[in-house]
Amino acid sequence: MRRRDFIAVLAGSGMALPAFAQAQQPRKVPVVGFLHPGFAETGSPALESLRQGLRDSGYVEGQTIRVEPRWASGRPEILPRLAQELIQLRVDVLVPTARPSIEAARAATTTVPIVANDLESDPVASGYVASLAHPGGNLTGLFLDAPTLCGKWLQQMGEVVPRLSNVAALWEATTGSYQLDAIKAAAKAASIDLTVMEFSDDAGLESALALGLKQTPHAVVQLGSPLIRQGATRIAAMLATSRIPGISPFRTFPDAGGLMSYGPDLDHLYRSIGAYLSKILHGARPADLPVERPTKFDLVVNLKAAKALGVTMPTSLLAGADQVIE
Repeated sequence: MRRRDFIAVLAGSGMALPAFAQAQQPRKVPVVGFLHPGFAETGSPALESLRQGLRDSGYVEGQTIRVEPRWASGRPEILPRLAQELIQLRVDVLVPTARPSIEAARAATTTVPIVANDLESDPVASGYVASLAHPGGNLTGLFLDAPTLCGKWLQQMGEVVPRLSNVAALWEATTGSYQLDAIKAAAKAASIDLTVMEFSDDAGLESALALGLKQTPHAVVQLGSPLIRQGATRIAAMLATSRIPGISPFRTFPDAGGLMSYGPDLDHLYRSIGAYLSKILHGARPADLPVERPTKFDLVVNLKAAKALGVTMPTSLLAGADQVIE
């Protein structure tokens, strides 16, 4: 009997194929699990940029890669269940966004590679990695240097608001205290009184903001959080009504009518994660892939908002803006 006929007989009889025949079977398409505490969006800068990063690395979704997204819709408490769902799907890599998603991913697995994107945590102090250069476990990714950014926000607001002495910080508690500690330290160094507007889920955002605005701060600094980014329209409207200027890490805020934003380019961040994923899917270990810091930051200013708020934007700030909305 010829070899080809022998394989056909085995396949037809339900007998196990020998190793040389099994090797000819289609390879499993790798699956990337995406975990986010916020809401599914059309044209999401997170998910769509991640997909573009995968395309940049040569992957074709539906053919050579599959992305399985899970969104907590503003309820961080369900992230552990969503992480378990992704593990049960036997994903090859997990991509969590923000601290609560990272915590859920780490609790769900110690073996599946994790490539995190977090603008709110110190990965070493949090115990996520042994060091930035040598993570040492199953997690690596992109993490922000929050203290530097917090000082920059206060400096920029000080250029807009003369004699700035009272600032409120909008803080999502589930992101941890790293940013909060940084903004407190920066405010103390600048002799600025700080009011903290704390919330823990999307349902609590507006009430926390409303309560803080009753203290009539000179300005509002929004700390990093996916829920703050996605809540930009509501935040901008409330600050406009109170005639209080604000700054956000996310350009969704000035796009929605807020005064200004300064922060990492999210599109660039998530496209960079695509390169991480490609390395891991080709055999690299997260333990050996250094944690990276964002390197591309954008300043966006909304002049219409400035006029409505009655503030004058200094020429020096406008000259350094990557985009001015008029």
